[in-house]
Amino acid sequence: MRGVAGTPASSGGGMTRMPTSLDVTDFGAVPGSRSDAGPAVAAALAAAAAVGGPVVVRFAPGEYHLWSEGAARRELYVSNTVGDDPAFRVKTIALLVESVDDLVVAGEGARLVLHGVQTTFAVIDSRRIRVEGLEFDFAVPTVVDATVVDAGVEEGRAYRRIRVPAATLFSVEGASIRWHGETLGSGEVAWSGRDALEYTQIHDPAGRRTWRGSNPLFERVRSIRPAGERDVRIDYEHAEEPSDLGLVYSMRSTTRDHPGGLVLDSSDVTLSGVRFCFLHGFGVVAQTSRDVTVEECEFQTPPDSGRHSAGFADFVQFSGCSGQAVVRDCLFDGPHDDPINIHGTYLRVTGRPDRHTLELEYPHPETAGFPQFSPGDEIELVDRTTLQAITSATVRTVRQPSGRDHDRPLRRIVVTVDAELPDELVGRAAAENITLTPAVRIVGNIFRNVPTRGVLVTTRRAVLIEQNRFERTEMAGIYVSCDADEWWESGPVRDLTIRGNEFIEPGGPAIFLDPRNTRCDPGQPVHSGVVVAENRFMLDGVPALDAKSTRGIRFRGNGIVRHGPATPDVVLRSCSDADIEAGVELEDAQPPESPVQSPAGESHA
Repeated sequence: MRGVAGTPASSGGGMTRMPTSLDVTDFGAVPGSRSDAGPAVAAALAAAAAVGGPVVVRFAPGEYHLWSEGAARRELYVSNTVGDDPAFRVKTIALLVESVDDLVVAGEGARLVLHGVQTTFAVIDSRRIRVEGLEFDFAVPTVVDATVVDAGVEEGRAYRRIRVPAATLFSVEGASIRWHGETLGSGEVAWSGRDALEYTQIHDPAGRRTWRGSNPLFERVRSIRPAGERDVRIDYEHAEEPSDLGLVYSMRSTTRDHPGGLVLDSSDVTLSGVRFCFLHGFGVVAQTSRDVTVEECEFQTPPDSGRHSAGFADFVQFSGCSGQAVVRDCLFDGPHDDPINIHGTYLRVTGRPDRHTLELEYPHPETAGFPQFSPGDEIELVDRTTLQAITSATVRTVRQPSGRDHDRPLRRIVVTVDAELPDELVGRAAAENITLTPAVRIVGNIFRNVPTRGVLVTTRRAVLIEQNRFERTEMAGIYVSCDADEWWESGPVRDLTIRGNEFIEPGGPAIFLDPRNTRCDPGQPVHSGVVVAENRFMLDGVPALDAKSTRGIRFRGNGIVRHGPATPDVVLRSCSDADIEAGVELEDAQPPESPVQSPAGESHA
């Protein structure tokens, strides 16, 4: 699809022709103006949809402002956001590509600044779409980055002076701070919250680490007063001298009311060279789409902005996708959750009215409302405690939510299948659509200032994670789960190659194979076919590999440099047929019979 921007391209029917070129300035967009460019952008995209063939919509270099009041609105249900909460069913979208084929949206040197709370872009029901060169940012990000620039004790009381970025809006109200978004045309502010908000992570610029933790800024406060345009002085009731000079407290709410970007029910979609300076909500989500590529993109705040948080949660998520999921040559710096997460969705079995019918439900409150099956898809039922397959069948018919309205129950799905179903599935089993599982390539990326894991992946098709650099992730660099109890993110791995990567001082096992089965049998593993080869590990008190319930691990040709306490290079639990190079200490600890809880700090908040 690269050729569409400047060379002849196919319209899909075998005929090749030069693409039509449209410029948003021809539809009234004025680069450099703070007036709303949204209507002009929407008009250019509508004209592109009417062309009926290859078309390029261009943004001339400059800054464009997109305001939420005039933006497109769609009722949409997106994985890992707000589930079926009716308060957030309608999403506001700054740049909407809908029901279009063979389109390039190009804008090297163009900066799109969003006002209010919005999804940056959405590609819906479209094919062969390429978005390249644009930069997205928010006028007022919904994360507050507060840096401690001075601290000490005066007259027997502790104090801090915090500094916030120029983009952050606030007002001091007594002994409290109200953080808020812009005032919109309606007179309402886009968002607001007080003091520490609901969630905090801490960034240490000197140590180049980011972690989740408590927030002492607003504990036992005596007074708060402005101390300059962007500084606030906080005085305390105690005399304990603060020890956090230079640290950045990144604060936000926990409501993921929008996806940061969205690729929905689309195919052959590429994001190339796009710069995401901030994503509100839940990252760029590719949902029930096929062949999606994210290449040469940057997820990072602008230099010299005083900001450190480029994302409200994850950066990139693939949910229920198929074909190829590719992420290559990207920079991921400063998320509030996992930079990359690729998974399916387990549904709880709640009924079996007859031998060919299943009643299913979305069990997690943050995921609901979108369709899971089409006739002809293969469904697999697994035991929730062992994650072993019970049976599989082909879907014949399905009644389910549309993902675009609330006319049908948003949590309930009923499927009929071609095979007879066994007894005793209710409460015991979970169901997965194993047709919607992608092959994955994650190559040449950099992960930096990550408070969680670098990559989460659960899919049974081939996965290659190669030549990436994981810098001081606070948890595992690569995390392979699969659970039907907590987040219900489905999928065993069957063919996973982790090769030629660099892991620098991760806070947890560099590679963590951790299926959430509560009953383990080495003869019936959850995962299999894992190769860890030719990687370089720089470790401080953690193993290079910690694996549970996995068959056929091959760990070879890896270089390990250690400092800190002595720790085994590899830890294996309920694993079989492992080929581990000499010098590795193995543990044969049995997992507990009671449900396994997530390690401290590993929530998806």
